[in-house]
Amino acid sequence: MPLSPEGHQLDAIDLKILAFLVKNARMPYLEISRECGISGAAIHQRVKKMENMGIITGSRLLVKPQALGLNVCAYIGVTLSSANEYNHVVSELKKLPEVVECHFITGVHALMLKIYCFDNEHLMKVLINTIQNIEGIKSTETWISLDQAFERQVWVKEYGDNKAPDKKAQNKKKAGK
Repeated sequence: MPLSPEGHQLDAIDLKILAFLVKNARMPYLEISRECGISGAAIHQRVKKMENMGIITGSRLLVKPQALGLNVCAYIGVTLSSANEYNHVVSELKKLPEVVECHFITGVHALMLKIYCFDNEHLMKVLINTIQNIEGIKSTETWISLDQAFERQVWVKEYGDNKAPDKKAQNKKKAGK
């Protein structure tokens, strides 16, 4: 069984609930309860428990950026002038509404940003007038997304075979035992 961040095991019903909520966060608990064969109150309790454990971090309304005129999606690799600049740079990046994601990564760059802009001119202004002026940023590299082929929520294994791979069994198989 998969483990939560605190090490609690998620059972088959928890995984089934998560699978339904990932597909439709607005699915009524009563409908989920019918599918799981337990009461709506039990579903509510389990969802609350998973929220308290940090497994479910909320639900949100997703807005298509293009509907707001944000027609340019770009990824920006950020190189820091020194490692101890991380907290300051991230703090400054949080102030920019165009930055929707910021990841600390391995490789040439320290950070990978995802930003949305109205057009290429807006992107250039954000890069030159804000991001590249943040103290602690040594350089940036930008990639413009031409198309988002798909987007999805984290995968939740369906109900039938919901066990995490058994490491011991995998190692035995690799060893030819």
